[in-house]
Amino acid sequence: MRGLVRVAAVTPHLHLANVEKNVAEHLKLLREAAGRHASVAVFPELSLTGSTCGNLFYQQTLLAEVVRGVRMLAEEMPDGITAVVGAPLAVKGSLYNCAVALNHQDGVVAVIPKICAEAPFVSGEGVEDMEVPQLSDEEGFVTMDAQKVFSSEDGVVIGVEIGTDLYSPVPASTVLTLGGAEIMLNLAAVPELVEGRARRRELVCRQSAAGLCGYVYASAGPGESTTDLLFSGHCMAAVCGKLLKENADFIQDDHMLLADIDVERIRADRLRSREFAAAARRYGAECGDGGYLPAMMLDENIEPDMQVSKQPFIPADRAEREKRCLEIFQMQAWALARRMSITGNKVVVGISGGLDSTLALLAAVKAADLLGLPRTNILGVTMPCFGTTDWTYQSALELMTTLGVTQMEIPIHEAVRQHFRDIGHDEKDHSVAYENAQARERTQVLMDMANKFGGIVLGTGDLSEIALGWCTYNADHMSMYGVNSGVPKTLVRWVVKIASQQEEFAPSKAVLERILDTPISPELLPPDEKGNIAQQTEDLVGPYALHDFFLYYAVRYAYEPRKVYELCCLAFREDFDRATILKWLKNFYRRFWTQQFKRSCSPDGVKIGSVGLSPRGDWTMPSDAQSAAWLRACEELTV
Repeated sequence: MRGLVRVAAVTPHLHLANVEKNVAEHLKLLREAAGRHASVAVFPELSLTGSTCGNLFYQQTLLAEVVRGVRMLAEEMPDGITAVVGAPLAVKGSLYNCAVALNHQDGVVAVIPKICAEAPFVSGEGVEDMEVPQLSDEEGFVTMDAQKVFSSEDGVVIGVEIGTDLYSPVPASTVLTLGGAEIMLNLAAVPELVEGRARRRELVCRQSAAGLCGYVYASAGPGESTTDLLFSGHCMAAVCGKLLKENADFIQDDHMLLADIDVERIRADRLRSREFAAAARRYGAECGDGGYLPAMMLDENIEPDMQVSKQPFIPADRAEREKRCLEIFQMQAWALARRMSITGNKVVVGISGGLDSTLALLAAVKAADLLGLPRTNILGVTMPCFGTTDWTYQSALELMTTLGVTQMEIPIHEAVRQHFRDIGHDEKDHSVAYENAQARERTQVLMDMANKFGGIVLGTGDLSEIALGWCTYNADHMSMYGVNSGVPKTLVRWVVKIASQQEEFAPSKAVLERILDTPISPELLPPDEKGNIAQQTEDLVGPYALHDFFLYYAVRYAYEPRKVYELCCLAFREDFDRATILKWLKNFYRRFWTQQFKRSCSPDGVKIGSVGLSPRGDWTMPSDAQSAAWLRACEELTV
C-alpha cells in the first residue's frame, strides 16, 4: 500500500556504561527491524551508555567508547534502515545529550542535541552547524544542529526531539512539524511513576494532534540503574492525535514496537488545515534543512502492519461508542430545539417503522422535552402504500403511541393510483416512476400537513443516503430541517440503540429493539408472498458498511481510489472478496458525482463529525463536475 512508513520504536537490553555490549544489542535489533521492513528505528535517550550513568558521563574513557561505538554502528548498519540512537558527546568543551542519526549508505548523518538538558549536560538551544570533529572524517563534516528536519529520497520529512523536550511549553517538535516534519522521533529516558504511562500517552497523542504528524516514542527500559528510579521501556506510536500502538506490558525490556504510519493521511490533514498552514508560514522558517536520508516508504508489495477499522465512524471501544452516540443524539436534539424555537415549536415527521425515521422522531421528542413542550407538538404521520409490510406498519404505530406524540395514518394507495391514471402509468410497471410517485406523494402529504399543523417537516435522510443520492428528488430529498444529515447509516443504528437505553424512552424500548432488527428498505415495491420486505436497499445500492468506509476515506482524507480500495480490502478481507469491493467502489464514485445536484439544494441540518456534505461550507462541488478520472482510476485496479 502506498504512502506508508514502517517505524520501529526499540528498547534494547541495556548494559549500563558498557558501550560495546550496547552496540551489539543495537545491531541485533536493527537487523531484526530491517528484516521486518522498518525504514527507521528510534532508540531511547542515551541508549549507547544508559541515561543513569551520572558522573561517569565526564569520564574520558566512556566518551571515547561512545565515539568508537557510533563509528562501529555506522560501519555495521544493515542496509535500508536509518537508526537514531542516544549518545553523550563532548563537543568544543561542552557535554551534550545527543541523538545521532546514521545509516549504512551515509554513515553518521547528523547529531541533534537535547534542549531541555539536565545535569551534567548543557542545553543545545541555539546550536547550529557546530562541527562534531570526532565523528567527522575525510568523507565530510558531521554537524550538530538543535532544530533541523531531514528529508528522505522519497519525500518523507523526519524530525527528532529528545525526552523531556516534549514536556516544554513550546516543544522542539512544535517548531519541527511547522518546519515540515511529518514524523517525529523521540528518544526518551523518563522514569516510571504511578499514572506516568497515561500522562506520556496523553502528551504524545496531543503533540501528534497539534503537529498533525506521526509521533514515535521509545523510552529506556529496566536495564537502567534502579538506585532511586525505575524505567519501564514504554514505546508507542501515534498519528494526528490517535494512538496507533504501544507495548502491552507495563514494564518491558529488549523489545521492539513496529507501526506503519500513513504519511498520506498526515498530508491530507495538513492540506485542509488553515490553522496549521498559517502557523507554518509564521514559525516554520525557524527550522533548518538537515539534509537527505535514504528512501523510507514501505514497498507496495509488503503487507501493511496496521489495523484498519471496518467502521471508521464508529469507535471500537464500547464505552467510547456509547459516549459518542449520546453526544450525537444530544447534538441532534439541541440543534432541532433551536430550530423549533423560531419556527413555531411544532414538527411533522413521516414514520415508516425504519431506523432513519425512528432516529428523527426520537430527536424531535428529545427536543420537545428540552424546550418543555408537550410531545403532542410532534405529529407523526404513517403513510402505508404498496410496499408497506405489517411488520413496519405495526412498528410505526407502536412507536408513536409509546412516545406519546400526535399521530395520523394517511394511506396513499388511492392518491398514487389517481396519479398513475393522470400520467398514464401502468400500476403493474414497477419501474422508477412507480417507486418515486409514492415517495413524492408522501412528501406532498407531509408538507401539506405541516401547513395545517403549523410546524416544519423534519427530514429523515442520513449522511450515507445524501452521499449516494439515495433519495427521490423533490420527495424525501426535501424537508425543512435534516436532523439526520450528519449521521452516516452505519452509525444511525448505534445512535438509536443507545437512545433506546435511556430512561426517557423506556416505554418504547420493545418496539425500538424490533425496529433495530428491521432490514433497511424504502418499501416501495410490494412485499413477497409471505408479507415480508421484498426490496432491500443494500441489494440495490450496495452494503452501507462499504459505502460509509468509502465515504470516510474519499471525503475526509481525499484519498485516490487506489488507496481507498487497498484500505477497504485490508479492513474487509474476511467479509468481501476484492471483486465485490471494487464493484461497489465504482458504484460509489459514479453515484457520488452524478448526485451532487441533490446535495446542492439540500435543507439545513446539523453537522455531526469531520465528514459533512452540506453545500453551505462542508462540501462545495459543481453539479456538472465529471468523474472520468476517478472512474478511470477504478478501472485500473486489479482484483
